[in-house]
Amino acid sequence: MFGKKHVHIPKVDVPPAMDAAEAARIAFDHDKTLSKHHFVEGEHPVVRIEHLMKTFDGETQVLRDVNLNVWNGEIVVVLGPSGSGKSTMLRCINLLETPTAGHILIEDDEITGKSSKEVGLIRREMGMVFQSFNLFPHLSALENVMIGQTKVLKKSKDAARAEAIKQLEAVGLGDRIDYKPPQLSGGQQQRVAIARAVAMHPKVLLFDEPTSALDPELVRDVLGVMRDLALHGDMTMIVVTHEMGFARDVGDRVVFMEGGVVVEQGLPEEVFDHPKNERTAQFLGSIE
Repeated sequence: MFGKKHVHIPKVDVPPAMDAAEAARIAFDHDKTLSKHHFVEGEHPVVRIEHLMKTFDGETQVLRDVNLNVWNGEIVVVLGPSGSGKSTMLRCINLLETPTAGHILIEDDEITGKSSKEVGLIRREMGMVFQSFNLFPHLSALENVMIGQTKVLKKSKDAARAEAIKQLEAVGLGDRIDYKPPQLSGGQQQRVAIARAVAMHPKVLLFDEPTSALDPELVRDVLGVMRDLALHGDMTMIVVTHEMGFARDVGDRVVFMEGGVVVEQGLPEEVFDHPKNERTAQFLGSIE
């Protein structure tokens, strides 16, 4: 009688995922004026989110109806207040959270509703950089960048080592490859985490507020690495951040979320200088 109260979770009906060709046509027409991405007639988005919903404990609805497309090579920066659902959306994309309803498709292949074995394969294609680095403290920087390559991608140690050195040098840590995380600053640890994610060559690289746990003086180096990766790395990136300068300067598209939905999206200069939604204007005005 004193057990946890049973909460009824109502069934949520959403439409089936759209036909790939039709979805691509609609997405193309919708997004072509909202992004700096170089659109090619007939291309399909690499990530397609339709009617995504996520409820925790049967009663806390964090994502209500998220619809978003991300194109190959596009840098999408997601902004919004705490609790708007930004991080939950990212965690649904790589299935660290299981969506309550809706569809997520990667290159037109639906990933929602997959088995645990299939989820493991999907995560190979989804790089993730977390707020808290998530490095193995007992392994060196080099070993942290190698381990996913050898364990998941089944690369040889020599090939993984060469790739790890290449990526650590790219983030300015070529002289720290034998250092363990406790010997590195927070900014250096986050750069190791970025190198680790890039070394897996994912289809999509997700960043969940990667500078929020850093001291202010360490933020610049991490943003510099991310900026270089965005401009020269030929990668598809979805970046949740509060760094407005990065969003304005580097993003191909800025997405503003509030209350578990996408409220506004568009070219960075349009969203920042001429927001169409009053809530977007209030949010940007409060932090700029």
